Amino acid sequence: MPDAVVSHATAARLHGMVLPRRLAEEPVIHLSRPPGKSQSRRRHVVGHRLVLHPGEITNILGLPVTSIARTWLDLGGMLTLEELIISGDQVVSEHHRSFGPRRVARVPLPELKRYIEGKSGIAHLSKCRTALGHLRVGVDSPPETRLRLMLAHDPHLPEFLPNVAICDVDGTPQVWVDLGCRKFRTCLEYEGAHHLTPEQQAKDHHRDLLAAELGWVQVKISRADLLQGAGWVQAKVRRGLTLAGWEPPR
Repeated sequence: MPDAVVSHATAARLHGMVLPRRLAEEPVIHLSRPPGKSQSRRRHVVGHRLVLHPGEITNILGLPVTSIARTWLDLGGMLTLEELIISGDQVVSEHHRSFGPRRVARVPLPELKRYIEGKSGIAHLSKCRTALGHLRVGVDSPPETRLRLMLAHDPHLPEFLPNVAICDVDGTPQVWVDLGCRKFRTCLEYEGAHHLTPEQQAKDHHRDLLAAELGWVQVKISRADLLQGAGWVQAKVRRGLTLAGWEPPR
């Protein structure tokens, strides 16, 4: 099928994009052909019809594959809104901190916005545009996005931004936190499994001391907290904010 292009969840897997398990492990291949062509009906193949422009097709190991931006657009028909935001956060994530390697966006957020805003006539386009409004640059992991979205469900909580630098009196970054609210000098750290190693715990202890010395209140969130649900996480964050002087609206 020389006119077929690898697309949808299969393209996302080839690009290394974040997917929920049901799609990351699905035993099928998604192929797209132009309108007017018959859809693939082979075993373990899901056929689609797409109008693709040259810029929406790239090459991976000799295979024609939809571009990352086009793939994210097509995932809008397969993912929930939250899943689409999680995947999008990883696509646009970039940062240059005083430690560790520089992270470069797979597709910069302004470029992704221009691409999506330039599309029309696609059934799930409105979901992608809604997701765009929730994407934030600098997110390191899917749990950080889930945490941020849980907090966003409470309209009374202030916004926490990803990859916030805590600076000293000279304005030099001393600590980079997962999520931070500068107004109330409160930061959130998601502690996944890698935080259980002795080496990482020593680094975390040093980070915690620095944050406290610089006058920030730190709230640690674990996977177990996320499993408890949004209400549990919001209450934990409220307690931290209260220590920092925040008062809930009455």
